[in-house]
Amino acid sequence: MRPFAYARPADARSAVAALGDGAVYLGGGTNLVDLMRLGVVTPGTLVDVSRLAADVIEETPGGGLLVGAGVRNGDLAAHPLVRRRYPMLAQALLSGASGQLRNMATVGGNLLQRTRCAYFQDVTKPCNKREPGSGCPARTGDHRNLAILGHSESCVATHPSDMAVALVALGALVRVEGPGGARAVPMPGLHRLPGDDPSRDTVLEPGDLITAVELPALPLAARSRYRKARDRASFSFAVLSVAAALEVDGGVVRDCRIALGAVAHAPWRAEAAEAALRGAPATEAAFARAADAELAAARPLPRNGFKVPLARNLLVRVLADLAEMP
Repeated sequence: MRPFAYARPADARSAVAALGDGAVYLGGGTNLVDLMRLGVVTPGTLVDVSRLAADVIEETPGGGLLVGAGVRNGDLAAHPLVRRRYPMLAQALLSGASGQLRNMATVGGNLLQRTRCAYFQDVTKPCNKREPGSGCPARTGDHRNLAILGHSESCVATHPSDMAVALVALGALVRVEGPGGARAVPMPGLHRLPGDDPSRDTVLEPGDLITAVELPALPLAARSRYRKARDRASFSFAVLSVAAALEVDGGVVRDCRIALGAVAHAPWRAEAAEAALRGAPATEAAFARAADAELAAARPLPRNGFKVPLARNLLVRVLADLAEMP
């Protein structure tokens, strides 16, 4: 690991001011330190934001929850209001990483995880995300776990966060402090599709610091679920995941929220599936038609075509389980 400077500001504005050229924010460090060891990132300065007063979960006047960016994933998953009002979020958090990592990882850092694409993490290989213009060998190489939706000739990487998939389905707001002041970024909208410039994962600008995530008051979310397909039952990233909430009245779907994970460069809001479901009967046949509507846009590569039926089956199963809930 190369030498680097270290700073520990006392508040968000000081942190933003401290982020000069070659500096990066350090939260729990569960992803960043790994990438530094691999030589994927070589920051000149680490600006430690883990001691800012951003580790509080509180109710908002509108009935939602405000979650500080420094809240640990394990604490968020265990919070009683999260478990009761947003079960998909608690389940997504508990499905990610080991218990030790969840007790270190922060909400802000989780949103900014980098892809686990093997070519991005191997500095001896070309990668447009790591070195723009160098190529994307994943398209013809190892892409079993990579994107089937929204990818480009430049990049087929997927976003690895479980938590972000649930936040996209919930329509969370990400609060940001930047050089130009504070603002809020809606989810979906924080993470980018790759296009011609896959080096940027999000719409955040240099110096932007995530300070909190706001969960809206969403009664529908009390009837929600997160399910993750992975290669082993313990600590493993998703091969595919589904976050869904369903409101059923008289056997008819009145409203729904759906997002897919590990299918694209960003957590994928399944708007076509949602549109197909609203007003439809709450049956497996209707759920399958909704899944087909969403996956009609899929463009699998030679070795990840299995993800299309996997996504269909997983989505149908999650919706069927939600429909059967009392």
